[in-house]
Amino acid sequence: MKKAIVLIIISLLVTNCEDPIDVDLNTSEPRLVIDASINWFKGTTGNEQSIKLSLTAPFFDNDIPPANGATVVVSDTNGNEYNFFEEGVSGIYRNTTFIPEIDMTYTLTINYNNEIYVASETLKSVVPIDFIEQKDDGGFSGEDIELKAFYTDPVGEENYYFFEFISDIPVIPTLEVYEDRFTNGNQIFGFYTEEDLESGDEVTIRNYGVSERFYEFMFILLQQGSEESGGPFETQPATVRGNCINTTNPDNFPFGYFRVSEVDEVIYTVE
Repeated sequence: MKKAIVLIIISLLVTNCEDPIDVDLNTSEPRLVIDASINWFKGTTGNEQSIKLSLTAPFFDNDIPPANGATVVVSDTNGNEYNFFEEGVSGIYRNTTFIPEIDMTYTLTINYNNEIYVASETLKSVVPIDFIEQKDDGGFSGEDIELKAFYTDPVGEENYYFFEFISDIPVIPTLEVYEDRFTNGNQIFGFYTEEDLESGDEVTIRNYGVSERFYEFMFILLQQGSEESGGPFETQPATVRGNCINTTNPDNFPFGYFRVSEVDEVIYTVE
């Protein structure tokens, strides 16, 4: 009899869990999202660059609408101007004549829907990745593969680094930021681990030189998106604003960041 009662309760719980729940979320006017990363990979001319413009969309929408018809220009302190032209209606704007120069300050100007968005950044250099070290007994289980990408920080300089780890397995890229406050002049590493990583998988490792402001922006953004930051009783994340400003209508601020970096890239095959 007790067993029958338990089965009835479980059946009721399962049935109740199958009821659809409609969540009525607040909506707002779309905002411009600026994905403007000028990357100068070591060993290349850096002439080909692209900037992606899109619009915010409701939470449950699968499609991200592009921002079409914008005028996009990047200028430098030497008076050079680089026009970025949209590829079809993709929201991706390209330039093939860009001239990167270390420590040059660049200004991004976007005219979209008769509003002007402006941001400035300085192109930061980066040291090369020295070597990759692999560990096969990492993680809590002692069975995960861990990678360390070692690099040597310059002595007597204030440096900030942005690491990106992209594997050929279907997972979200891992992003990390580092500063040299306590490691100035030493050999240190960017760290990556993924429980599904196996021998033969390829991992693209990129180290970007970034500004202090971008470091702080990304540090806060990564903290808000980490697994440790969630929970039903946690304070809701605040809006993290980048360096792009709407000079026409400041209240209609965009999302995103204009970054200019030298990049070192290594493609590593897991042993």
